Amino acid sequence: MAKTKTIFYCSNCGAKSPKWIGKCPTCGEWNTYREEIVQKKESKSALTTEQKTSARPIPIREVETENMPRINTHNQEFNRVLGGGIVPGSLILVGGEPGIGKSTLVLQVALHISHIKVLYISGEESEQQLKMRAERLGIDNGEVIIYTETLVQNIFRQIDKIAPDLVIVDSIQTMQTEHLDSAAGSISQIRECAADFQRFAKKTKIPVILIGHITKDGTLAGPKLLEHMVDTVLQFEGDRNYGYRILRSVKNRFGSTAEMGIFEMFSDGLREVSNPSDILLSRREEDLSGISVAAMVEGLRPWLIETQALVSTAVYGTPQRSATGYDIRRLNMLLAVLEKRSGFRLSNKDVFLNIAGGIKVDDPAIDLSVIAAVLSSNEDIPVDRDICLAAEVGLSGEIRAVNRIEQRIAEATKLGFRKMLISKYNMKGLDVQKSPIEIVPLAKVEDLVAFLFA
Repeated sequence: MAKTKTIFYCSNCGAKSPKWIGKCPTCGEWNTYREEIVQKKESKSALTTEQKTSARPIPIREVETENMPRINTHNQEFNRVLGGGIVPGSLILVGGEPGIGKSTLVLQVALHISHIKVLYISGEESEQQLKMRAERLGIDNGEVIIYTETLVQNIFRQIDKIAPDLVIVDSIQTMQTEHLDSAAGSISQIRECAADFQRFAKKTKIPVILIGHITKDGTLAGPKLLEHMVDTVLQFEGDRNYGYRILRSVKNRFGSTAEMGIFEMFSDGLREVSNPSDILLSRREEDLSGISVAAMVEGLRPWLIETQALVSTAVYGTPQRSATGYDIRRLNMLLAVLEKRSGFRLSNKDVFLNIAGGIKVDDPAIDLSVIAAVLSSNEDIPVDRDICLAAEVGLSGEIRAVNRIEQRIAEATKLGFRKMLISKYNMKGLDVQKSPIEIVPLAKVEDLVAFLFA
């Protein structure tokens, strides 16, 4: 009887050790080593001989660059995040929380691509479940082939027979190879299966989309090596209490990592949101305190978002600080700036901040809007609905310049705002005379207080 071989793997970086270690020497994390049964039956890859090509070392000047056209997914938001479409031979990883809509998004994209043959491999759902989801989406595409299998060797045999132009795997955590005895979803299985799909994509120039689960910490399940192996990592996120979903690019070898796509969830699938400013701004009929509008930029897209704040007297001894969709540490910093530089006593008051629509924002240009909303709620004086703000606030109370101010102003003008509050350091090269909107330059936080609450 063969002796069972066990190896300890780091759940964070995938490093291996013959014995348990408290601190991983590779990534420095503590208590991340897990014991797994590993018994390789064969050392050969799951790829067949037809999928392998010979390669030789050549000088870089002799390398021929192929201008291979990207695959158009017919989904503008998905194309935007990828950088213009799916690159042939690329390996794409889509991660997100359970039930957020990862499978719906990818299946909807597959059904919209009608000019190529798509192989959808599911290790979680049956053919009947996928058929019901496709009927709910209301898209008829006979070129999409469904295959329910978890063994990688069987999958590559079917790929040889079908010869698809795009492969989708749902999900990588359910895949396993017969060369390892460990269970599906283990670190070794995820690493080996992902490596097989990576070799397949690079050898055959057929793109592969992997759907991945995330842990309770919000990171992709499996070793960190998985994110290094793939070409693109997309994070699909959103608040369950809202219908909006956001697709962010965490890593992209073929495009920008600052792009973001916005979708709205309906009973018949996900719909693209081409103008997020129009749906994230409330159409209130009366002026309310504690509300201001900020001009944001994500990737190449400018959009406006509503910032809501509530300042009230602390009921308990320790005042509360709460922020939804915004970094709580940056909120505390801005409150300290207001107290130190402007004389507002907020240390004994509760401060609550909310970004409308369940959107998470990390653009520093929202700082001025946050301060305006907090001061508006504290003084119970509403900010004019025709005012839009875009500037960063420093620790000394100065209002700092932000990038791409022309696009922010153009977006505010398009939505009917009449005044734009920006940093005076953004005025260089800006033609104020030809601007259809009134530009108000500010230098310090005191200037903002004087302009809004004079």
